[in-house]
Amino acid sequence: MRLINRRPERGTWLLLAGLPFALAVGAYLVASGLRLAENPDDKLLPGLSTLGSALWRVAVEPDRRTGDILLWADTAASLGRLLVALGIASLSALLVGVAAGLVPHVRALLSPFVTAVCLVPPLAVLPILFIALGLGEASKVGLIVLGITPFLIRDLILRVDDLPRQQIIKAQTLGAGTWLVAIRVVVPQVLPRMVDAVRLSLGPAWLFLISAEAIAAESGLGYRIFLVRRFFAMDVILPYVAWITLLAFLMDWGLRKLQGKAFPWYEAARSGS
Repeated sequence: MRLINRRPERGTWLLLAGLPFALAVGAYLVASGLRLAENPDDKLLPGLSTLGSALWRVAVEPDRRTGDILLWADTAASLGRLLVALGIASLSALLVGVAAGLVPHVRALLSPFVTAVCLVPPLAVLPILFIALGLGEASKVGLIVLGITPFLIRDLILRVDDLPRQQIIKAQTLGAGTWLVAIRVVVPQVLPRMVDAVRLSLGPAWLFLISAEAIAAESGLGYRIFLVRRFFAMDVILPYVAWITLLAFLMDWGLRKLQGKAFPWYEAARSGS
C-alpha cells in the first residue's frame, strides 16, 4: 500500500502528534542545562525549578500591590477583549459577506473597499485608534476588529461564490426572494465555513491583542509580558507565552467541536470529500 493511502491508528497518531512537543521541550532542557552549567545566574533559559517558582507566584499567590492573582486577572482582561472583538468581527463579516456575495450591487459597492482595507497594516493604524478612541478598551477591541474583519468578509464572499448556483435558482423558482434565499439557503451553508475562517484568524487576533496591550494597558497577558521584559524576567515571560499558546489552542479546539456539533453534515461532507 502506498504511503499516501495509509492512515495512522489512534495510538500512532497521538505518538506522532506529541513527538514535536517532546523534542521542543527536550531541546529547551538541554540548552538550559548547558547555559546554567556555564552561568548559574543565567536568565535567558531558566531551569524548571525557576519556572515553577515564577508560575506559582503569578498563578497562586496574590500580588502584593493589587491583591490580584496576576495570571488569572491578566487572562480575564485579555480574553474579555478578544471575545468581544471576535464576536463583533464575526457578526459584521457574516452580514457584509453574505450581502456582498449574494447581491451584485452590494458587491460592487463594498468589495473594492474591503479589498483596500485588507491592504492596510492594522498595526500602522493603532496610533490613530488611540487618538480617536482613547487608550481604553475600545481601541484595543477596535484593532482586532479592524485586523480580522476584512479578511473574514473576503473569505465569506468566496464561500458564497462556491455555493452551487442551482440551489439559488431553485429557491427563486419556488418563490423565494433575496432575503429568504439569504436566510434559508446561503447563511446555513456559510456558517460552518465562517467557523473555519474564525479559527484561521485566531493567530492574527492574538497578535493584535498583544500588540495593543503592550503599548497601552494596565492589565492583560501582553501587558504583563512587556512589563517584566525590562527586568529580563524570562521565568515569567515563558510561562505566559506557553499559557497564551494553550488558550489559543483551546479556543481552536472549542470552535472545531462547536462546528462538529452544530453542523454535523459539514464535517461528514468534508470527510467524505
